[in-house]
Amino acid sequence: MHKRIKQIAIGLTCLGLSLPAVAAEEWRFNNFLPETRPESAELEKFVMDVNTALAGKMSLKLFSGGSLGLPNTDTMRFLPKGAVEMSLMWANYLGRDAPALSSVVVQGAIGSIEEFEKAIPTVREIYQEEFAEWDVTSVGYVAIPMLSVSVFCRDEPVRSIEALKTKKLRVWARDQVEVFTRLGVAAQIIPQDEMYVAMKTGVVDCALYPALYAHTVSLQEVAKYASFLYPMASGPYVIGVATERWKETDEVTKTAITTAADALWARTNQYEDDFKNELKAREKLVEGGIVWGDDFPKADRDIFVSSVTETWKMLAEEAGGNAPAYRARVLKALGR
Repeated sequence: MHKRIKQIAIGLTCLGLSLPAVAAEEWRFNNFLPETRPESAELEKFVMDVNTALAGKMSLKLFSGGSLGLPNTDTMRFLPKGAVEMSLMWANYLGRDAPALSSVVVQGAIGSIEEFEKAIPTVREIYQEEFAEWDVTSVGYVAIPMLSVSVFCRDEPVRSIEALKTKKLRVWARDQVEVFTRLGVAAQIIPQDEMYVAMKTGVVDCALYPALYAHTVSLQEVAKYASFLYPMASGPYVIGVATERWKETDEVTKTAITTAADALWARTNQYEDDFKNELKAREKLVEGGIVWGDDFPKADRDIFVSSVTETWKMLAEEAGGNAPAYRARVLKALGR
């Protein structure tokens, strides 16, 4: 085929004509995070690095904020089928299709940067193995800061689990629903892009959210009060490509992507300033009208951690398959 095209090209050249230019291949990169999130800026840099390295041979184009209309909970369904060429993935959103993924790291189970750094290599290995089972190749990772998760409420301050029992709470993952249910709190999953309206209209009274990112979803406009509840380490975001497509990709493109991905991980896998950034975020929220209250008491936070520990074991056993082994591997990495 290539020989035939070359013959046609030579013939057209002799006639003073030429073949039309072939457009460079473009990969659509689905990013469910809002454009205002710091991670989205890092992904833009990743895309730029890849495109610079490939110099027009092919290119990536980032679509942020769910602009392609692809639900983040459906990634395991649409990515292997080629709905997009590349997508950001977060294990905690994928528990419906891949239950073992949602119990690799249960939010709240790792409470310090030191523990988190011990666990990260094992968590990445597990993600790579599990996504491969779904015909998705992990080509890069984006580290998530060690976050401080707070309870944001509309109408009155909530600074204890007892008070939270009288409220409807927005959460973003099933493990959180299970943890709060154990504590007697009515929690429901509401996607990030629906949270603002849910708070404004009273579908929920309070929302669980990291102060660091609250301004990116204008949470200060619909919540007046906030109090810190727990520190949260999460497994990293994963950049995935359908395994079949990755196998067919030429080595030059693969190298450009993995090199840019290594640089992306090096930039984001930093945690020294997380607490400092958290305090700055709280200050900005206060300037925006939030009344920042006292932390939940230590006794409540200890009860919360106990509920997380029980939930982690329950979810792993319920998921079955590789989930209990994954949990055991993470616990071993943590030295527990």
